[in-house]
Amino acid sequence: MQTVFSIAIDALAYGMVLFVISIGLSVTMGLMRVVNLAHGAFAMIGGYIASYVARDLGMGYAAAVIAAVVITIAIAIPIERLLYRRIYGQPELTQVLMTIGITFCIIGIANYVMGPTLKTIPLAGPLQGSADLGFRAISIHRLFAIICGLVVALGLWFVIEKTSFGVKLRASVDNAAMAAALGVRTEFVYAVSFAVAVGLAAFGGVVGAELLPVEPYYALRYMVTFLVVVSVGGAGSIPGALIACLVLGAIDTTGRYMMPEFGEFFFYLAVIAIICVFPRGFAGRVR
Repeated sequence: MQTVFSIAIDALAYGMVLFVISIGLSVTMGLMRVVNLAHGAFAMIGGYIASYVARDLGMGYAAAVIAAVVITIAIAIPIERLLYRRIYGQPELTQVLMTIGITFCIIGIANYVMGPTLKTIPLAGPLQGSADLGFRAISIHRLFAIICGLVVALGLWFVIEKTSFGVKLRASVDNAAMAAALGVRTEFVYAVSFAVAVGLAAFGGVVGAELLPVEPYYALRYMVTFLVVVSVGGAGSIPGALIACLVLGAIDTTGRYMMPEFGEFFFYLAVIAIICVFPRGFAGRVR
């Protein structure tokens, strides 16, 4: 039972970390209709910044998280304005080629500036150690990752479904010309949505650094994983992405516990099986 409990906690924490990072990609692909393969690169930038602030500057974990999100967004805004706006509404191949090029550029610059080594992010004192439940001790950082995932899920759902900005975003996606004619600043809506997606990627890169280590080829190593989550969950669906992360996180974690020699075999086997049954993902919408 202790093994089962350990697998469950690790799977839940891993799934929530995947969700926090991937949900921004789901938003850009499902709502903004941009195939952003550079999404993982922004998570890597956030991790590098947090590592520098917390470890090299000694400013603490909270300051590192805030700096990672704010600086990553500041870096992403001119990239969105100068590059991404050129590919909105363009064919998917054009978007793929542009964003994969951005990914390699970010990897090269990050390695030149920060060095080609794995970076660690020292945890705050309250997040270190474990909480004793009597029958089992649980890593406090794992609990923190789970709570972060739940808060992000509820917050995004509320913003997209219950606020005027969410209405404007969905209207801009459905018919940008009509939305603009009605007074919606579509470029501003896209820029804010992109900034939120990038900020979540940076936040997830920091929170999940214990589970997804920040290293030189982070953006390429986890690129397929983030895309798989969006595909299995259904692009643009917050509940779908959450379900996909929990299911795939559970399968991957269980496989690594029970048969580590198989690596990611069970993860991708599950992806194939799910896509065969749900071609548009768990909550994919027919367009």
